[in-house]
Amino acid sequence: MSGSGDRLPRLLALVPYLLARPGIRIDEAARDFDVTPRQLRKDLELLWMCGLPGYGPGDLIDLSFDGDTVSVTYDAGMRRPLRLTGAEASALLIALRALAETPGVVDADAVHRAISKIEAASGDARPSGVVVGHGTREAAATAQTRETLREALQRGRALWLRYYSASKDVVTERTVDPMRLLIVQGVSYLEAWCRRAESVRLFRLDRIDELTVLDEPSAPPESATPKDLSDGVFPQRPGYPEAVLVLAPEARWVAEYYQCEELAELDGGRLRVRLRYADESWLVRLVLRHGGEVTVEEPEWAAEAVRQRAAEALARTRHLAATSAG
Repeated sequence: MSGSGDRLPRLLALVPYLLARPGIRIDEAARDFDVTPRQLRKDLELLWMCGLPGYGPGDLIDLSFDGDTVSVTYDAGMRRPLRLTGAEASALLIALRALAETPGVVDADAVHRAISKIEAASGDARPSGVVVGHGTREAAATAQTRETLREALQRGRALWLRYYSASKDVVTERTVDPMRLLIVQGVSYLEAWCRRAESVRLFRLDRIDELTVLDEPSAPPESATPKDLSDGVFPQRPGYPEAVLVLAPEARWVAEYYQCEELAELDGGRLRVRLRYADESWLVRLVLRHGGEVTVEEPEWAAEAVRQRAAEALARTRHLAATSAG
């Protein structure tokens, strides 16, 4: 069994090791590090939460799991030695506290010991400008979903799932042939051949409402090839328009939950973010459901659409109130 004292050197060695051996089998890597495959999987699950302090795209290490193999798709600068500033130490402490509350991922005692050491080294520095929010914590249901998906991949089984599509605000039922599990920019995805769409699709694990492993084998067609995610799930491309939003302090977690390309601190704890969107109705719903905590600076059509939808909702509310009073 691996102790916490041996784990940190192993984690630091894993990144260059995996970069030099893309697609290596997990059991082979485990033999090289003299640990069990189960322990190495735990190390990898901790590793994908590591990287440069910060909360924008490209801060965290990205891993690609394909069956029993693993590759590093982005190393987040872990080849370089780092000296932490006060702001970086504070951001690291926040990440570690969130990690300690993620069920079934790491040895919580080891994380708490690391927190104590960093607190002792960094003193009482509490710089502003660190984004803190709900997006850092993984629900127990998502962790269970990952375990079920891993089992299906190992057994080579197809899946039935009920999935929430945020871009269209709909819930659909699909039968899919799983291909691999991915962790991209700190978010877990299943890449699978979707029989309904007849193409390869990415499914966020935290948006899978129900999941059933089927008796039939997984059989993606030969044309089903993994997506190139070297530039992220939503790479910059002319076809994806941009929006500029201002987040109130209570809505800063949006900057973690959704991929943002630029972040700028404003007065009063507000945050200006630039993000890309593929669907106009999704953007309008995102702003509306936060009740004034998110405002639109660009594009103008989105700001006008939000004002119109909000006015229509208020008019319906007044009508209901008048009917009730009468």
